[in-house]
Amino acid sequence: MDYGIINILALLGSVCLFLYGMKIMSEGLQKSAGKRLRSILAWMTKNRFLAVVTGVIITALIQSSSASVSMVVSFVNAGLMPLEQSLAVSFGAALGTTFTEWIIAIFGFKVKLSAFLLPLLAFAVPMLFMKRSNYKNIGELLIGFVFLFMGLDAISANVPDLSKSPEVFASLQQYTSMGFLSILFFTLVGWIVTMVIQSSAATFAIVLIMAAKGWISFDIACAMVLGASIGTSITPLLASLGGNAEAKKAALGHALFNLFGAIWVLIIFHPFVSMVTWVVKDLFHLGDPLALYNSVKAGASVEEGALMQEQVAMSIGMTMFHTIFKLCNLLIMIWFTKLYTKLLNVLVKSRKKEDEEFQLKYIQGGLMSASELNIAQAEREIVVFAERVERMLGMVKSLVHTKTGTPDFNKIFARIEKYEDITDRMEFEIGSYLNKVLDGRLSSRAKIRVASLLSIISELESVGDSCNNIAKALVRKEEADAHFNEYNYANIDVMLKLVSEGMTNMLAVLSDLDNVTPEDLMRNYNKEREINNFRNQCRTENIENVNQKKYPYKAGIFYMDIVCEAEKVGDFIVNVIDDIEDIMRSNVAPGSGITIGELNPEKTAKPTA
Repeated sequence: MDYGIINILALLGSVCLFLYGMKIMSEGLQKSAGKRLRSILAWMTKNRFLAVVTGVIITALIQSSSASVSMVVSFVNAGLMPLEQSLAVSFGAALGTTFTEWIIAIFGFKVKLSAFLLPLLAFAVPMLFMKRSNYKNIGELLIGFVFLFMGLDAISANVPDLSKSPEVFASLQQYTSMGFLSILFFTLVGWIVTMVIQSSAATFAIVLIMAAKGWISFDIACAMVLGASIGTSITPLLASLGGNAEAKKAALGHALFNLFGAIWVLIIFHPFVSMVTWVVKDLFHLGDPLALYNSVKAGASVEEGALMQEQVAMSIGMTMFHTIFKLCNLLIMIWFTKLYTKLLNVLVKSRKKEDEEFQLKYIQGGLMSASELNIAQAEREIVVFAERVERMLGMVKSLVHTKTGTPDFNKIFARIEKYEDITDRMEFEIGSYLNKVLDGRLSSRAKIRVASLLSIISELESVGDSCNNIAKALVRKEEADAHFNEYNYANIDVMLKLVSEGMTNMLAVLSDLDNVTPEDLMRNYNKEREINNFRNQCRTENIENVNQKKYPYKAGIFYMDIVCEAEKVGDFIVNVIDDIEDIMRSNVAPGSGITIGELNPEKTAKPTA
């Protein structure tokens, strides 16, 4: 058999084409349904049984259990889903991944798709150039489907024919004839291969071709599929490495589910395979999964029609094995989710940190594989950012009435300076993360959302700067030996109270971006007008009061500095509301008949990303 480096590279390229097809297909679905997927997860994870159904459906849709479990890990990391529900979704995802295998098993041999792939590509590519993003996403989905089956055909074509090289086939027999040790060995092989290529579907396709060529028996193929189910846990585990403790627990829970399942199946492996063989052969009358290998081993010549039937029986048998294994594992493990949660809490300890030490609570690792859903983590982190600047504003209110130079004043002032440094670093880290998200494959709506989030973090950082400026103004006032009277303090209190109310309203809207109403935004715009009016009132009265010698000119300067700086905070808050309004507009589908009027007449157009 002449099989050189070019042939090996061609085989590797075929596997890469298959993987790329899966990636494009999955991303096309995620881009068209990113927001809906988040809504489905939020609604359907109310109990563990609905959570299982959610995991099955989403994994069947996006064609990747690794992607769906990584999505779940990101949601747990962002605090959008409790650990117990995330485990149930992961259990369902393990069953949902067999959907891809059923597509490969049914269409891989039974239907010759090569005649339809190129015509399908002729329809799909023009869709990429259409204006509507939904058409582009469908085009990507179809192209991914085409590449997936082109890759499968290419793998089949480039796998060496061992019938022309009996010595290689004989050497392979050494590893397949060791009894139960062979089962353990090939389980390990399937595990390692899947860890390397990070796709159980790709491993299944490779094993399917090996079995279809008669290299390995049905039970060896099942062992490799069993190993692949463990290996597929590597992607969520890697995605959780930089996440918080809850994210690590969710990823580890998925890995333990697959590992425990593989262990009990290995204990009863041969009876389990015999049961699957009976289901395929005698219950559904789809043929004998063992026939193909037995024919090749015996050296018997098989007609093309009979060969295809044996290949179909073998491929359906492999898929049936994996499906029944996952289903049984699910039916067993679903009742132990609470025990799972307790075990994970013991294995992964949560670390408690002081809030005033810089840390990102939800963004602590790399991007998840589901590009659109990385945005959820950033949004939760931005809420934490907003809560920090709100606490900073509360410190300023306390500092105003604390005597300068006292230990209490110095302590609060030091906290404000520390928080200001934290806000600078949070803006940088969240902004860097969002820029990485923009580099991914996003829908046009998601790009608008990310651009608005980038603007929001800039405005929040500006709020931190203004709070720090007010604190510094109080220090300068004391150094200049200027003193406020009760009138000055009363008006500063009123201004800071108005700004605090605006901050509270903004935080409420920011915490629930997908359910914002025009009334919520209008409440914030009205508060901004109230802040502006009071600033103007203070400015007019200050001139009169200084002229009437009610307080010194020097005190009036610092008084107005603090009032105007507080009013700037109101401006930054309303800028955040403007960005949220932009997100609302992007969520309105064109042609839906729904319109959102301009709520803020003072709003100026912002450059779009």
